[in-house]
Amino acid sequence: MDLNQWFEKGMDPDTYIESMQENKNNLLHIYNHFTPPENDAFTQKLAERNLRVIVLTEDWCGDAMLNIPVLLHMAEQADTPVKLLLRDQNLELMDQYLTNGTSRSIPIFIFIDEDGNEVAKWGPRAEKIQQFVDESQQKLPSKEDEDYKEKAREMYLFMSKTFRDNPDFWQDVYASIQSTLETNVDL
Repeated sequence: MDLNQWFEKGMDPDTYIESMQENKNNLLHIYNHFTPPENDAFTQKLAERNLRVIVLTEDWCGDAMLNIPVLLHMAEQADTPVKLLLRDQNLELMDQYLTNGTSRSIPIFIFIDEDGNEVAKWGPRAEKIQQFVDESQQKLPSKEDEDYKEKAREMYLFMSKTFRDNPDFWQDVYASIQSTLETNVDL
């Protein structure tokens, strides 16, 4: 399938959010409390490009919970349609967007033009968020340690709460997506 076909296959954001079982409340919390930067020049230029976005995601993913509401605000400002595909049901597409060539990390945002050509790809994390994740993981005991699983579970709960409650992270995600678009798209 080409990217236009993948886009057509995707769910609209409302359908995706309604189907969520795990991170719906946290995603909606971020969506309802995030205020995008007042950046009319950027969103106006983005709107003029008539882009669309394909999102590879899964409900259980904390990164998706953080990043998708930020993208949705940006897309609304720029009148940019967004469609979401579940990663595990769309591995043919996912495997074209592996992180570091090996990992099915999500979310992945694929920006396409009117002809269905990819013009930019973003994901799965903003650089500042990656630093936070790396620092959190460095505090874990070794995987052979008997309390590794418990400590990892605690870390993921802490990270999820931080993603949900830290507005600076939301702004970092917005700035990262904006930077990717400004770098890769003639805005």
